[in-house]
Amino acid sequence: MKIQGSIPALITPMKNGSFDEAAFRKFVGWQIKEGSHGLVPVGTTGESPTLTPDEHKAVVRICVEVAKGKVPVIAGAGSNNTAEAIEYATHAKKAGADAALIVVPYYNRPTQEGIYQHYAAIAKAVNIPIIVYNVPGRTVANISVETLARLSHDFKNIIGTKDASADLTRPSRQRLMSGNKFIQLSGEDGTALGFNAHGGVGCISVTANVAPRLCAKLQEATLAGDYKAALKLQDRLMPLHHAMFVESSPGPVKYAASLLGLCSPEARLPLVPVIESTKIAVRDALVHAGLLN
Repeated sequence: MKIQGSIPALITPMKNGSFDEAAFRKFVGWQIKEGSHGLVPVGTTGESPTLTPDEHKAVVRICVEVAKGKVPVIAGAGSNNTAEAIEYATHAKKAGADAALIVVPYYNRPTQEGIYQHYAAIAKAVNIPIIVYNVPGRTVANISVETLARLSHDFKNIIGTKDASADLTRPSRQRLMSGNKFIQLSGEDGTALGFNAHGGVGCISVTANVAPRLCAKLQEATLAGDYKAALKLQDRLMPLHHAMFVESSPGPVKYAASLLGLCSPEARLPLVPVIESTKIAVRDALVHAGLLN
């Protein structure tokens, strides 16, 4: 299956402090019905830092089960502990995920060589396609274009990147170093249109949790080269893209999902309920996008 288009980084619904499996199953089915081109369980938006290992594995397994091969499932499997990342990637493979999303190691502040060796160890240990997730705003560490190119050439199963650096020169530089077949996905909704113009083929999206059909249409327009149509969709979605990060994600997107009746707004500590001004911004953005009256 092709990995491209609009790929929501799925929220993990909670109820009374526990993973709400029923809401999650329904949510995954709705995403597929609404036209999402892929699914990412237990990414940052899925609250992976506060899920237990058993919950993490259950979310991946259930997502694969509900998707039934209709769209690719890219399972979050990252850690700042290489051995743990291998364990999660191994589970993703056994669960039937199509690929693993592995974040650049956070907190440890590894060198470029350390980052290279982290991914090399995972790629050698688990025969699963790997998407390298670069989000320096959260990890502090930032994988260089050169290190990523080295990985893409040295390991056949390192097939692409999710880039949330907000550096729109990166996709062009990466394409020149890693080649056109290396999959480049935006990790930032607001600049995803521009990212695709530089050679990207999709977005692992927060906004697609609550606007899957619109995000899918925008991605389809860019992939068809119709940037005029994409720009119209961008204008509908931009306030929502912005509102999703007025406070720490996934607080705003979970609140948006609750307004649409998709799940509870509940998140786990240290995340807290969004404040009133954020609620207003999220509601107004949903109205602007035509998703709420």
